[in-house]
Amino acid sequence: MTIAAILSGKGQDVITVSGDTTVRDAVALLSEKRIGAVPVIEGGTVVGIFSERDVIHCLQRDGTGALDNQVRNVMTAPAITVTRDQPVLAALSLMTARRIRHLPVVEGGALLGFVSIGDLVKYRIERIEAEAAQMRAYIQSA
Repeated sequence: MTIAAILSGKGQDVITVSGDTTVRDAVALLSEKRIGAVPVIEGGTVVGIFSERDVIHCLQRDGTGALDNQVRNVMTAPAITVTRDQPVLAALSLMTARRIRHLPVVEGGALLGFVSIGDLVKYRIERIEAEAAQMRAYIQSA
């Protein structure tokens, strides 16, 4: 059970921003798309993650003037990434240990997808429920 299975179910379309995007525009994008984070891309490479947490930190530090700052100045960097062959449980462990909620999926420097902790937990629950159903069916057939 790998990240590739998650991507096959949710797709590989990823909303991104560039480092020179203003915090104001990035916040508007997060709100419009109803998402919590976006990868920050520069030169075709993931250089960081811009999340709701980054917004809170920069607003607390700089006040509303932070909204005119560029994302590259407030993003979380470097981005912690995974590959599509990474096991889901290993990715969940990484997210727990690093206290992060989003992982870009990268191979050869190219962004392949973006997974959230919610995506991984949902997939795990579906797998556990399927295994439990199989076990019940096996027990009932015996």
